[in-house]
Amino acid sequence: MSAAEAAAESPAAAAERLKRHDSLYGDAEKVSGDKCHGSGGSWARTLMLAFQSVGVVYGDIGTSPLYVYSSTFPDGIRHPDDLLGVLSLILYTLILIPMLKYVFVVLHANDNGDGGTFALYSLISRYAKIRMIPDQQTEDATVSNYGVEAPSSRLRRAQWLKEKLESSKAAKIGLFTITILGTSMVMGDGTLTPAISVLSAVNGIREKAPNLTQLEVVWISVAILFVLFFVQRFGTDKVGYSFAPIISVWFLLIASTGMYNLAVHDVTVLRAFNPMYILQYFSRNGKEAWVSLGGVILCITGAEAMFADLGHFNIRAIQISFTCILFPSVSLCYMGQAAYLRRFPENVADTFFKSIPAPMFWLVFVVAIMAAIIASQAMLSGAFAILSKALSLGCFPPVEVVHTSSKYEGQVYLPEVNFLIGAASVAVTLAFQTTTNIGNAYGICVVTVFSITTHLMAVVMLLAWQTPPALVAAFYAVFGFTEFLYLSSILSKFAEGGYLPFCFSLVLMGLMAAWHYVHVLRYWHELERAVPAAELAAVLARHDVRRVPGVGLLYSELVQGIPPVFHRLVDKIPSVHAVFVFVSIKHLPIPRVAAPERFIFRRVGPMGHRVFRCVARYGYTDPMEGHGEFATLLLERLKVFVQEEAAFAGGDRTVAAAMEEEQRFIDGEAARGVVYLMGEATVTAAAGSSVVKRVVVNNVYGVLRKNLRESHKALSIPKDQLLRVGITYEI
Repeated sequence: MSAAEAAAESPAAAAERLKRHDSLYGDAEKVSGDKCHGSGGSWARTLMLAFQSVGVVYGDIGTSPLYVYSSTFPDGIRHPDDLLGVLSLILYTLILIPMLKYVFVVLHANDNGDGGTFALYSLISRYAKIRMIPDQQTEDATVSNYGVEAPSSRLRRAQWLKEKLESSKAAKIGLFTITILGTSMVMGDGTLTPAISVLSAVNGIREKAPNLTQLEVVWISVAILFVLFFVQRFGTDKVGYSFAPIISVWFLLIASTGMYNLAVHDVTVLRAFNPMYILQYFSRNGKEAWVSLGGVILCITGAEAMFADLGHFNIRAIQISFTCILFPSVSLCYMGQAAYLRRFPENVADTFFKSIPAPMFWLVFVVAIMAAIIASQAMLSGAFAILSKALSLGCFPPVEVVHTSSKYEGQVYLPEVNFLIGAASVAVTLAFQTTTNIGNAYGICVVTVFSITTHLMAVVMLLAWQTPPALVAAFYAVFGFTEFLYLSSILSKFAEGGYLPFCFSLVLMGLMAAWHYVHVLRYWHELERAVPAAELAAVLARHDVRRVPGVGLLYSELVQGIPPVFHRLVDKIPSVHAVFVFVSIKHLPIPRVAAPERFIFRRVGPMGHRVFRCVARYGYTDPMEGHGEFATLLLERLKVFVQEEAAFAGGDRTVAAAMEEEQRFIDGEAARGVVYLMGEATVTAAAGSSVVKRVVVNNVYGVLRKNLRESHKALSIPKDQLLRVGITYEI
C-alpha cells in the first residue's frame, strides 16, 4: 500500500489498520476463497479422488474377508444358525460404525478438510484454550482458515463447557492423554495391519502347495513386507493411482465370488438381515458369542483410515466410494462365505480361499497378495498423517517429514517412522507366525481408536457444533456402548496376543508425554525469564556491543518478549547484526495458513535500532520452506511492513523518504548475508526435583533429543550459516 493510497483512506479504516500494526500479533491480510483440499471441488475432481481413495483408504477394510470368519470361529461352527447370527453381526457392524458413524457423522468433524485424532484435538483447542503451551492469542482467530465463532448467548452450554475445559487442568491433561493414546493405537494399527493382511493372503498358497510349511509362509510374508515399506517413499499420490485399479479389481472379484457362492450354495443366508438372528446367536451361545465379537470386529479394521486419510481426499469422495463400492462388495463377499460355510462348515479355518471357484483361484490369489499390500497402505498413510500433526503441535520428537505431493499438502512420508513400523511389523510376523494371535492384538487397536474418536466427537459436538445435548447423548450412548461391548470381548484375549498393542502404545505414549511435558516446562521457563522489550535499548547501548553487517535471524519458540538466549548471545559475542529479527515459528491448530497471512511483524525499540519481532505462523500440514525461500519471503514481508508503518505515520515526504531509505538498507544488509542464530539449550531437572521428574527430563528427554533430528535440520538451515548459542535451563 503506497503513502498516497494511505492518505486517501478513511479515518476509520486508517485507525483500524493502525491498531493492527500496533499489535505484536496483529491481524494479517484476509485471504478470500482459500479452499483446502478436503473441503470439496468439482464433480470431476471428486470422482477422481473417489477412485484414488479406493486404493489408499479401503485396502484394509476390503481385505478383512480373508480372516474374519476364521477369527470368529477358532474352535469351529457349533450350530448351522450361528452363521446367520455372525453374518447379521457383520452386516450391522458395517452399517453402524463405518457407515453411520464415520461416513455420515465423523467425517464432518474434519479440521478444514483434515481428519484423524489430532484433527479433533486441534478443533477442540480452537474453541477452548486446552493446550499446555500459552502461545494462543486472540488474533489467531483472524486467520482465514481458523473458522471459530463465539458461542451465542442462547447456547450457554457451549460457553459453559469452554470455561470448564479452560479452567480444569485435569480436563486438559485428560484430553491430551486420550489423544496421544489414539495416536499410539493408530501407530499400532499401522504395525499390525501389514502383518495380518499379508500373512492371511500368503496362507492361501497352501491350498495348492500343501507341503509348504508355516515357517516358509512366514518368510514369504516377510519378503513382501520389505517391498511394502520400501515403496512408501514414493508417496500416497503415486501409490494411490497405481493401487486403485488393483483394489477395484479385488472388489469386483470378491463381489462376484460372493454372488457365485450365494447362487450355488445357500441363498437363504440373506435372512441374516433380520437382527433377530443376533439375539438367537447370543441366547444359544452365551459367553462364547460374546468372546466371538473379537473376531467380528475385524470386519471393520481400517475404518479409521477413512477419517485419518481425509486430508488426502474429501468428504464427498469418501462417501461415494464407501457406499457405492466398498459396502456392496464386502457385504456380498461375507454373505457368499456364509452360504459356502452352510454347506462346508468344516472349512471355516480357511473360508476365503476354499470358497473360491477353482478356475478363479490363481487370479484371486495373486490379486489377494497385491490387495494385502495395499491394505497396509491405508493405515500407514493415516499413521504418517496423524503423526505429522503431533509433530507440528510439539507432541512428538522431531523427525523428518517428506511432503510427497505438490498438489495435496496432507500427503506425507516419515522415513524414520516408516523404518520403525516396518521393523516392528516384520518382528510381529516372525514372532506370532499365525493370524489368530495377531488378530487378538489387532482388534484392541481398532476398537480403542473407535472409542477415543467417539469421546472426542462428543466434545466437538457440544463445543464446536453446539448440538443439542439429547442428540449428543444419543450418539455417545449408541456408539460408546457398542464399542464397549467389542472392547470388553477383545480384552478377554489379552494374554493371547492382546497385550502387544498395550505394550507398544505405553512405550509410544510415554515418549510422547515425556517430550511434551519437558517442551511445556521449557516454554514456561523461557517465558518467565523473557527480556522485557524496554531493556533492549540498554543492551544495544552498551559500549562493548557492536552492530555488524548483515541480517541476523534469532529463532525462538517464544511469541512473547525477547528470549533469554539473546542476553547470552550478547554476553558471549558482543555484537548484533545491522538488521536483527527475533523469529518465532508458531503452529496454529489448523491444517494450513495461507501464504499472505504467514508473517506478522512488529518493531522492537526505536526505528534506528532496526530490530524487529516476526511470528511465522504455520498450520500442522504446512511444509516449512527451505532456508533460502524462508529468508527471502520474510525480508520481502518485512519491507512491506516498513512501508505500511510509514503510511500509518502520516505518509508525508519525510516519512516516505525514511521508509524508502530503510527498505534500501534492509536490501543492502540482506545482500551482505543472512545469519541464523539458534539457542542450543541443555535442559536438566532443577535441584530438589522428584525422581520421576529427573528421569523424564535428564534421561528420557535427553536421549530423545540427542538421537533424533536437530532443530536446524528440521528448519533446513545450512550449517555454514548457523550460529549456535549454548545455554542451560534448570527446570
